[in-house]
Amino acid sequence: MYAIIQTGGKQYRVSPGDSVKVEKLDGNVGDTVTFDSVLMIGGDKDPVIGTPVVKGASVTGTITEQDKAKKITILKFKRRTGYRKKMGHRQPFTRLRIEKITNA
Repeated sequence: MYAIIQTGGKQYRVSPGDSVKVEKLDGNVGDTVTFDSVLMIGGDKDPVIGTPVVKGASVTGTITEQDKAKKITILKFKRRTGYRKKMGHRQPFTRLRIEKITNA
């Protein structure tokens, strides 16, 4: 069984037991998170497609990690003026372990 959920402006295909890296969510390691914006549920039976979400469906997961991603380098440069600016950014993320998918 799998589901497609929406969080942080992105969509993810998840199954029970999966580890998913999503945009940062509030909470500590070990907390339980429930997603109500389930766009589709599929598996052995016919898929259930939401309009836009599946009513009564939810996905439950546990936070396993709160961290920052690898640093990316941003370089701004304008020719012939001596303008150079170098910056870095580390995007925070949350890693989840999907526990169960429920479809009421």
